[in-house]
Amino acid sequence: MTTVIRQEDLIESVADALQFISYYHPRDFIQAVYEAYQREESQAAKDAMAQILINSRMCAQGKRPICQDTGIVTVFVTVGMDVQWEVDMSLDDMVNEGVRRAYLQPDNVLRASVLADPDGKRTNTKDNTPAVIHHKLVPGNTVDVHVAAKGGGSEAKAKFAMLNPSDSVVDWVLKMVPQMGAGWCPPGMLGIGIGGTAEKAMELAKESLLEPIDIHDLQAKGASNRSEELRLELFQKVNELGIGAQGLGGLTTVLDVKVKDYPTHAANKPVAIIPNCAATRHAHFVLDGAGPSLQTPPSLADWPEITWDVGDSVRRVNLDTVTPEDVKDWKQGETVLLSGKMLTGRDAAHKKMVDMIERGEPLPVDLKGRFIYYVGPVDPVREEVVGPAGPTTATRMDKFTRTMLEKTGLTGMIGKAERGQVAIDAIRDHSAVYLMAVGGSAYLVSKAIKAAKVVAFEELGMEAIYEFQVEDMPVTVAVDSTGSSVHQTGPAEWHEKIIAAKAV
Repeated sequence: MTTVIRQEDLIESVADALQFISYYHPRDFIQAVYEAYQREESQAAKDAMAQILINSRMCAQGKRPICQDTGIVTVFVTVGMDVQWEVDMSLDDMVNEGVRRAYLQPDNVLRASVLADPDGKRTNTKDNTPAVIHHKLVPGNTVDVHVAAKGGGSEAKAKFAMLNPSDSVVDWVLKMVPQMGAGWCPPGMLGIGIGGTAEKAMELAKESLLEPIDIHDLQAKGASNRSEELRLELFQKVNELGIGAQGLGGLTTVLDVKVKDYPTHAANKPVAIIPNCAATRHAHFVLDGAGPSLQTPPSLADWPEITWDVGDSVRRVNLDTVTPEDVKDWKQGETVLLSGKMLTGRDAAHKKMVDMIERGEPLPVDLKGRFIYYVGPVDPVREEVVGPAGPTTATRMDKFTRTMLEKTGLTGMIGKAERGQVAIDAIRDHSAVYLMAVGGSAYLVSKAIKAAKVVAFEELGMEAIYEFQVEDMPVTVAVDSTGSSVHQTGPAEWHEKIIAAKAV
């Protein structure tokens, strides 16, 4: 039986799905994080998960993005061969029109992060198009669509290898995960693709992340094939690494591990890992000719009521009066509440400033004694002074760090996840400090921002330099002035604890 699918039905359904996933986590993800939160013994990791859960509930209530990085859109479209289209656009053009409408929706503007000419001018397309679209034709009379929005921080941690046929997939994964650091914002999922060719393995890994979190069901029933055996083994062994939420050390690094495989050449064993972060965003819909397929809002009762208390030991800091001498007392792992004025800047702003320094030109802002926050915020709507404004991956700024500290008098930096050794060395040499905000709590962070204005490089859009006025913004001292890093000490400590408990 032939089904007629109208152009507007697909466009509207894609737009609706993308808006929906920008502020609603999948229910299974929230349940998995809450279960991990309840059993977590590391206070730092427990605090991070509390912020993720509180942020998620706030976003569901306020219908604002879970993360300031609203992702590059990936779409898997499966078209039944009995479908008849009533359209004047290509399939890809329809999907991209849905993306365009979703990201420009005035009540919940989503950050446009897609750049054309990726190795050249890197020009923002302004509407987050084009999406990455995968097509499949199958028997049937429906159009089945999975839509996902993938953050750049977690996508940057994807790994691929062409293993020898006799090599161990488990050994390779356990070698790669620590190298991924915390920039993918654990706890999340690992998608693993095995087989086919290089590009097929990557596609399998990405597609596997669309599946629901069900590792505990698999543990209860037991594995029935090699893929399920791998899931169980890797789930246990990756969590035994002790990396923990946000890389701070703890019991839960992954909420689930997904594995999809495909036949491959006798000489090859292609393997890919793609992580999904704390801003897990995907939706599914089916078009059957009856009109658009719109998402059903969940009940707020699905979200646990979590409170987060910073405790008596918190250090309160006034950014307007803090001195380079003051930060020498701060120790890695302690919680700090920031108030006062801070600057922002990420990749493009750092490159422009370093280029200006090398040319001997004055900078448009004075960084002496200041703190800079690595963030590209979402545009504000309604009464907001700024949209969701969570941290971006700090390691991308590592190559600029020594120059910035040496030439500008910068005192501190705020970002997401760990710093590389080159940045740690620079921080130690200049007695500076690096603070970590929780990735996956962008809306919660934005509520601490009381004023925001662009002060330089306005042409860079979301990568411009802002000045934020903040009040009690929660951060963790990740690298102190001596070069001690919580992302090195925390996972090592918790790995030892987990292995010791296992041996009892």
